[in-house]
Amino acid sequence: METIYLSIQSSLTVTIIVGLFFIGLGYLNSKKTVDNRNYIIGNRDENTFSLTTSLAASALGAWILFGPASAATWGGFGAVIGYALGAATPMLLLYNFGPKIRKEFPKGLSLTEFIKKRFGIGILKLSLFLILFYLIIFLIAEVTAIAFLLNFISKTPLWITAGTTLIICLLYILRGGFKLSIITDKYQFIIIAVLIFASMILILGNLEINSFKLIKENSPNLISSKYLPNYTAGLTFFIAVAATNLFHQGNWQRVFAAKNNLILKKSLIYSSIITLLIVLWMGYTGLISFSLNSKVIPDLAFFDLILSKNFLLIISILVLALALTLSTIDTLINAISSILIVNGNQISKSIFGSSLKNKTNYIILLISILVFIFASKGFSILYLFLLADLFCCAAVVTIFYGFFNRKISSQMSYLSILSALILGILFFPSMDFQSSILVGNLLPIESFSSIITTNLLFISFAIAIITQFFFIIFYSLRSSFK
Repeated sequence: METIYLSIQSSLTVTIIVGLFFIGLGYLNSKKTVDNRNYIIGNRDENTFSLTTSLAASALGAWILFGPASAATWGGFGAVIGYALGAATPMLLLYNFGPKIRKEFPKGLSLTEFIKKRFGIGILKLSLFLILFYLIIFLIAEVTAIAFLLNFISKTPLWITAGTTLIICLLYILRGGFKLSIITDKYQFIIIAVLIFASMILILGNLEINSFKLIKENSPNLISSKYLPNYTAGLTFFIAVAATNLFHQGNWQRVFAAKNNLILKKSLIYSSIITLLIVLWMGYTGLISFSLNSKVIPDLAFFDLILSKNFLLIISILVLALALTLSTIDTLINAISSILIVNGNQISKSIFGSSLKNKTNYIILLISILVFIFASKGFSILYLFLLADLFCCAAVVTIFYGFFNRKISSQMSYLSILSALILGILFFPSMDFQSSILVGNLLPIESFSSIITTNLLFISFAIAIITQFFFIIFYSLRSSFK
């Protein structure tokens, strides 16, 4: 018999109360009329505290309750380190790229402005597709995560939680925009920090032996230097997460919103450290959980470790998850809106022959319906993230190489990104990680060695990255012979 920790009524009551708190906060701190520039980046006056808390809260979505722990159960300590470094590294890269783009675009609103100026409209269209795909998948994964949690603790149907969460976010973020996201992020970060720290005390305090000793005795392969997934999973997660977050419009909004470069740099360093430590801890809980119960469901590793019949504890976990979810969802919705505002007209006119002006909110509502449908299906959260990661990974080397080499042509860049994406998709594993479009479908699985068939995820990301380097080297060599 499955354990039910809360009634459906109780879990939804907590969700609605938390939601009403942020809706109320939103309406108290929002302006009735907000122009596009203010909606996207506020007044460009964010200080270190507000920027740090917003960067951290936006980065630490509900995915941290599922993804790192899940990865740890099969990828070992290497996956934990890779996940944590991947989540923190983009902030450090923005430490370098951010001030440069601010200097080049002092009134900038989005990374896409740099892409358009550097590569032209063709790469811009392709990049917008990749960025929007990533943001929408990220949104689906976050809503799926909170829906999955409420279903786990109270058997609340996925669609009820998905619909409730989306409505809550839409009610406040479409009204107040970026500035409101910053304000709510402060409160959400405080909740997240307190409850994450409490989880450390609770879990480590309840173990009968030292946690590392427990892992070493019961799951030595997960921390063994000879365990191959420690390396392949670690590198995969590092590449995937780091590459993806460089394209996160929410991060770039915060880059442009900083009062000055000094505040921006300090905020990026502080938020990267916070993110690194929290993701490390959440991944570590997966190692502990698996060492206590080797049959644990990967996505539920953290909850299997911490949940009990203690009512206060269950409510705290739910509030933590809601704070994580709302802080990320409102950032994502605002990020998608800003992309549509900044670049939507160009794309819409070229595709539909009409403008997106004054239609952004309607498009967000349509996207929300799409998110609701997919989130109600209960797909693997980690798998959704990995799929989104691949799309961004296929472009990251080419786009950001443009910072250092302005001679590479738009045509070559287009071919590089498209080739990397196609080849990566061909090897990207199915949901059971046993096959891919190429391996096991287009070609018999027997045609490939076991090294390939057991490392499809790593290979798909590696090929996406290597393909881009190949085009860059080829272009450089060709140019040197001219």
